Amino acid sequence: MILCEWRDFSTDTDTYTKEHFEELVGDEFEAMMVEEGKQIPSYIWTSNFVCLLKTNSKVYNDISITKIFRNPVCE
Repeated sequence: MILCEWRDFSTDTDTYTKEHFEELVGDEFEAMMVEEGKQIPSYIWTSNFVCLLKTNSKVYNDISITKIFRNPVCE
């Protein structure tokens, strides 16, 4: 489900609020996609990026965030 309002989420190492996430990625939140039965979003859209969130679960529950430009410039 795609949400246009921020929903806080947590890992074992951090709690992600809208303000904390925007500071972390350096951009403004627009929407997030949360899959059914999951607490952590799979994708977060910002003004300039699509952020892919991947769960790292070897020892503790944590995530990695990969930023991809929304509108790449091709010359």
